[in-house]
Amino acid sequence: MYIPEYHAKEILARYGVTVPAGGIARSVTEAEDRARALSSERFAVKAQILAGGRGAAGGVVMAPTPSAVGEAAARLLGARLVTAQTGADGETVERVYVEEAVDSAANLYLAFVIDPSAARPMLLGSTRGGVDFERDAQADPSIVNTLHLGHDGAADDAAMSGFLDGLEVPAPARDAVRTLIDATIRAALRNDALFVEINPLILTPDNRAVAVDAKMILDDSALFRHPEFESTAREAVRDDYERIARENDLNFVRLDGNIGVVVNGAGLGLATNDMIADAGGRPANFMDIRTTATSFQIARGVELLLSDPGVKVLLVNVHGGGMTVCDTVAEALNFAYSRSDRKVPVVFRAAGQSADWARSIMKDRRLPHETAPTMRAAAARAVAIASGKGA
Repeated sequence: MYIPEYHAKEILARYGVTVPAGGIARSVTEAEDRARALSSERFAVKAQILAGGRGAAGGVVMAPTPSAVGEAAARLLGARLVTAQTGADGETVERVYVEEAVDSAANLYLAFVIDPSAARPMLLGSTRGGVDFERDAQADPSIVNTLHLGHDGAADDAAMSGFLDGLEVPAPARDAVRTLIDATIRAALRNDALFVEINPLILTPDNRAVAVDAKMILDDSALFRHPEFESTAREAVRDDYERIARENDLNFVRLDGNIGVVVNGAGLGLATNDMIADAGGRPANFMDIRTTATSFQIARGVELLLSDPGVKVLLVNVHGGGMTVCDTVAEALNFAYSRSDRKVPVVFRAAGQSADWARSIMKDRRLPHETAPTMRAAAARAVAIASGKGA
């Protein structure tokens, strides 16, 4: 789950990370009031969207006075900001963050991530922090320094010293940077974060270390341990598709293809999408039916796919077992089709518990479908139908 900058900073500050003073605003008047409450001579006005690249897209504006803050807020609020991470449609700016500007002697990059190959946390750092970091790192990966941490976030003092050397942190600022890094690690681990990025991490002329921008991704699977993030989870949904899916115990991500995918299990979903790509097709979504989802909730997910005019065929690939059995998915499909005006063809592959019964349901209810004996055959057939070669 992505969380906006202002909330990421609130979390980091609770653990001791220094952040600029600031506040959220939803109107021009509120933005000006936020600026007047700050003891600063310069301000930054930042669009709050769930995507990076705001600075290059005009989503971060420096302002010298509270009235200039209001003018910047007026331009940003309600605008659709398009960045490299939003896609062509962009995201609507509903809030801005107004904060004090910070003088910089150096801009660094710092990130906490989980290394999937080593199954342990690690730090990334660079002397090239700022809006061009991603472009620079792609062009020259050697600018990024790494430091693997223990499973508890601990780091050897010698290794950490070497990491700070790689960031070229001057001696007077080393204690401040080390304190910020330790606080970032604590915040990440205690909140089940998969990713925390501070970019830029500014070293001020008086040797303070300040997180001027922050991004955080929390582990959706661990949200049951964090009821305090319930409202944040609702705000983090980017569109109605994701909102409806989340409300119905479905993990759902829209993609740009024309094959609607219905599966139960994240691993099965990834494998199915890979098989579609291998067969020359493009999935329209990633869907994972959670074990707690009922047939009516699954039907809502199917209705989402049917409401997308770009979807030409549904590929249903389910394996019965645990809490979700195949006939539950079959019932959901029939319920969704009974409520929808669109009747796109279905390629249905079921295995495991109640698979035979599920196929009987599909046949008896006369839902437009065909079965496939294997996952690969199902994917190939769906690609053929989507490409107009279904006959």
